[in-house]
Amino acid sequence: MEQAPGSPQEPQGASGLPRCYRHPDRETGITCTRCERPICPECMISASVGFQCPDCVRGGSGTGHTREANQPRTVAGGTVAADPRLVTKILVGVNLALFLVQLTVGDRFTERFELLGHAFVPGSGSVEGIAEGQWYRLVTAMFLHSGYMHIAFNMLSLWWVGGPLEAALGRVRYLALYAASGLAGSALTYLLAEPNQPSLGASGAIFGLFGATAILMRRLNYDMRPVIALLAINLVITFGWPDIAWQAHVGGLVGGLVVGYAMVHAPRERRSLIQYGSCALVLVATVVVVLVRTAQLT
Repeated sequence: MEQAPGSPQEPQGASGLPRCYRHPDRETGITCTRCERPICPECMISASVGFQCPDCVRGGSGTGHTREANQPRTVAGGTVAADPRLVTKILVGVNLALFLVQLTVGDRFTERFELLGHAFVPGSGSVEGIAEGQWYRLVTAMFLHSGYMHIAFNMLSLWWVGGPLEAALGRVRYLALYAASGLAGSALTYLLAEPNQPSLGASGAIFGLFGATAILMRRLNYDMRPVIALLAINLVITFGWPDIAWQAHVGGLVGGLVVGYAMVHAPRERRSLIQYGSCALVLVATVVVVLVRTAQLT
């Protein structure tokens, strides 16, 4: 016998929450406003009131539903894509491709694009770094890694956290969050680390994804314990393990919390302005930090 949509017999998770009708392995506290079936962040489509499931949105434009309600939207107002992990796949692919370039070309390539404040580089025979106008290092360092374990851990984290977050935010908002978090991490590293100490890695941007994920889970009334535990473990590793640029992790986390909060909690009528305004705010803060640090070093 088939169960009626939204019936009390919906599968329950270990925490007592129902499971998404399209993804039975995912617990959720949100239901479709039309059919009342439980839906996870990937299936949520923003409507005039609450959220709807993909089936109800495709089912037609019932009376009283606006044009926006019939357009698939994520929980943050982004467009629902056929492949909700496309940007995450591209980011992983870019990181892996550049790591292969590092292995092929050698240290010359890494030294040219890693984050460096101000130092003499033997390979080039000159003084280089962000203080010398090489601002591109703030970005390029986000896609380089120091070894197999480094890139393996970062890419697994990016895939595990980034995919669901991309589905919940939408591609453009997710990419804006990733970029803002990564730049915030690079800027804080440039400000606080020794100018002759190079650093590299996607950790700053990934910590930003951790922060935004915590904000999203809180917004959806999910169990916060798993993400808090994971974040705590990463912070312990950050401050307890040698040769880790903790500044990038902290900067990325702060940037992710700021942008993530704006992405998830922005009111519908000013959603885009607040969401992208928060990204612009982080970018302005990054520029100010870089200018201040450059003035100190030069």
